[in-house]
Amino acid sequence: MKSILQLTSNELRQAVSIKERIEHLQVQLGELIGGGEVPSPDSAKVPGRRHMSAAGRARIAAAARARWARARGEATPVGKKRRKWSAAAKAKMAVLAKARWAKVKAAGKSSL
Repeated sequence: MKSILQLTSNELRQAVSIKERIEHLQVQLGELIGGGEVPSPDSAKVPGRRHMSAAGRARIAAAARARWARARGEATPVGKKRRKWSAAAKAKMAVLAKARWAKVKAAGKSSL
């Protein structure tokens, strides 16, 4: 089979003529069937490809690395670092917990 670059001008004209006849016959067929013009396979719209963000690809890659690490029995690679509470936040939570327990004990209960 020749590529389009190897066709002579006469062969190109003949190919265009054949294509025009096919399109004309498709229109006639559509009119007979009642559906209008029958679309050619060439003119069928191909949906665009979906695109993924770089962050999405990074999440998928990290999950794959973690799966492979588990399969090999290695420690899972570190992902997000856990947030640490400041000393002030810890102290505040301790005060709140002590107040909560004091209220529970004052009510005569032994559990929350």
